[in-house]
Amino acid sequence: MALGDELPGLTGGEAAQRLADGRGNDAPQPTSRTVADILRENVFTLFNAILTVCFAAVLLLGDLRDGLFYGVVVANALIGIVQEVRAKVVLDRLALLSTPEVAVKRDGLRQLVPLAGVVLDDILVLRPGDQVPADARVLAGDDLVVDEAMLTGESEPQVKVAGDPLLSGSHVAGGSGYGVVTAVGAASYANKLTAEIKRHSLVHSELRAATNRILVVLSWILGPVIVVTLLGRVSTYGGIAALADFSDGDWRAALRDAVASVVGMIPEGLVLLISLAFGVAAIQLARHKVLIEELAAVEVLARVDVLCLDKTGTLTSGELVFDRLVLDRQAGLDPALEAGASRALGAFGADDAANLTARVLGGHFSADGATVRSRLPFGSARKYSGVALEHDGDTSAWLLGAPERLLAGHPDRLAAANVIAAAGERTLALVRLAGDLSTDAADDPGNHDLTPAALVVFRESVRPHAAETLRYFADQGVRVIVMSGDNPVTVAALARRLGLAGETVNAAGLADDAALAAALGTASLFGRVSPEQKRKAVAILQAEGRTVAMTGDGVNDAMAIKDADLGIAMGAATPATKAASRLVLLDNRFDRLPEVLALGRRVIANVERVANLFLSKTVYGILIALTMAALSLPFPFLPRQLTLVSALAIGIPSFVLALAPNRRIYTPGVLRRIIRYAVPTGVIAAATVLAAFLPLYHRIPLNEARSVTTVALFVVSLAILAALARPLTGPRLALVLSMAAAMVLACTVGFGRIFFAISVSPNPALAFGILVGLLGAAAIELMYRFARRRGLIFDRE
Repeated sequence: MALGDELPGLTGGEAAQRLADGRGNDAPQPTSRTVADILRENVFTLFNAILTVCFAAVLLLGDLRDGLFYGVVVANALIGIVQEVRAKVVLDRLALLSTPEVAVKRDGLRQLVPLAGVVLDDILVLRPGDQVPADARVLAGDDLVVDEAMLTGESEPQVKVAGDPLLSGSHVAGGSGYGVVTAVGAASYANKLTAEIKRHSLVHSELRAATNRILVVLSWILGPVIVVTLLGRVSTYGGIAALADFSDGDWRAALRDAVASVVGMIPEGLVLLISLAFGVAAIQLARHKVLIEELAAVEVLARVDVLCLDKTGTLTSGELVFDRLVLDRQAGLDPALEAGASRALGAFGADDAANLTARVLGGHFSADGATVRSRLPFGSARKYSGVALEHDGDTSAWLLGAPERLLAGHPDRLAAANVIAAAGERTLALVRLAGDLSTDAADDPGNHDLTPAALVVFRESVRPHAAETLRYFADQGVRVIVMSGDNPVTVAALARRLGLAGETVNAAGLADDAALAAALGTASLFGRVSPEQKRKAVAILQAEGRTVAMTGDGVNDAMAIKDADLGIAMGAATPATKAASRLVLLDNRFDRLPEVLALGRRVIANVERVANLFLSKTVYGILIALTMAALSLPFPFLPRQLTLVSALAIGIPSFVLALAPNRRIYTPGVLRRIIRYAVPTGVIAAATVLAAFLPLYHRIPLNEARSVTTVALFVVSLAILAALARPLTGPRLALVLSMAAAMVLACTVGFGRIFFAISVSPNPALAFGILVGLLGAAAIELMYRFARRRGLIFDRE
């Protein structure tokens, strides 16, 4: 009777009933964020809400020229939505439907059913290459070997016999067998691991957090400022008692002043700038096969000071490669057997039915004209395979397998094999059999004459540039911690090859969280780490104030990847792991991370620089609004005039500066430094505006006074730009001068004068405004030099 004939499986009716009862395998894994999540996170923000209210007020005024600022809201949302939807589309395409159809036994016959059609108590038919679709228990097996690396991190395939559990998501690496399904859908092992992954949360961005904190403070200020502005406007027309006499034009003027004051306070371009800087970096990384799922992830790697790595799939490819052949001249083996050993190894490697380890030999050895007379397939009970060769009239039989089985009668050879195995390298013994494969010697080699020929040593394939990449992170002050589910001995061997020093800790022996925390304080190499321990390790490091990145490719890594400050998945990772990550290395190249780090540093360093421009505007906007309201005077600018100054002295230059090269190492305290520099410069700009507007308000028409004040504000704003753009290399100097030229054109060309309501001419009023602006610029220069000495400004890149 053939294997499995005694297992008829469920009937079609029984399977249908279980499917109807909800005992099917329908539990789709997440592949990426939903479109609804992306839209909600980019549209429904505090920043968008504030400026949408202002734009609605502009619509009531009926002059859309004062609503130019709202283009920033639209552009900001579109950049985030387009980039993140693009990442979603790529991930969804990459999501591998690993097992579209599953082989089961029903009604005594082998049938193919959809993945979701597998039900509880189904009999799975398992063949090499199959993925186990649901948790099961082995019923029968013929040398069944299962790879569970994606689930447990264990790189060694596991031999499975009747009664052993099979985990959903594992792969059949060799042999064949049958298993009965014991858990389906959400109850299966893989889906339990991914249950928490489906709850999406935003990556923490210091830049975004700082901006949101500023907006929260401003939201509390806005209401009182608007009320004070309106009341100040009312008082100019006779106070509260005169409200009934307010004309439509007066209400429009008061509302316009309120909108102008709000727009002056909101750093609208800063939010757009951050999104644009993230977006450009994401596009550049995409060219290097690095996919950014969430824009803010670009910034986070610049702040990372601990990088946790999975071994299998991250530092290694998960594949074995031939390392070396140990002959007599190295370990006391007979050199006369070398030629025959090479032919035998070539024959083992040429066998299509051989296991994965033996097939590696095919690329390094050749049978060299020998004829294979017979083969003995690998058996999990035997732990070896055999081949009989004929070459130049001579016949020989060879066995290849576990040293403890084939070298039991040769203690010195076995000791040599154990020394190599103890170094974390997989070792097989090749022996010549004094007999034929058809004799009892093949089934019980311990009682027959075996001649040791060689030790065949394999190692895991290390990803190219892995050692170089690890050295780079060490040089950058980033601590690297290897957390693997594999054997600690194997982890230690890999660490030596990669130049990682230190003791390797067996995490299975750590009793509790306290022991894990203590081990993390002294060691950076861990083996036998469970998925839950990886997650706890991330939490422990974060509690110490560290910014943690976690890389991996298996379901066992997914929870830790989700909890880390920055989750990084390999391109070959499971769909759930990629869905939990923020960054995906599409071509599985670990050496892409230094480029991500460089771009992250460029973003955070440059955005810190230009954020000073926007926050200075916020400070002078608040001060001017409150002062004008207290003095019952109209706002010194129209909204469109303030937009002109912001665009030329802040908006356009900031986008150019934000994309400039900058590899300055991240320094904590971004928001504190920005506030300590932006507040004084904002005060200087506000003082300049008041010094220009107040003396002119009663002496010249309001529109002309506003125009001159706009010029004065531009002069001092240009000085802030020139200070923050340093060092003033040729391109940066050209940028500053071109913005000045654009302002001159806006004030002199007919269209610009009409659109922005600019009314200036060469007269004493204009000269006065320019002089006040220059005095403000001199004060900005003094402030810049003071700030540079105090470490509030970095002008070295």
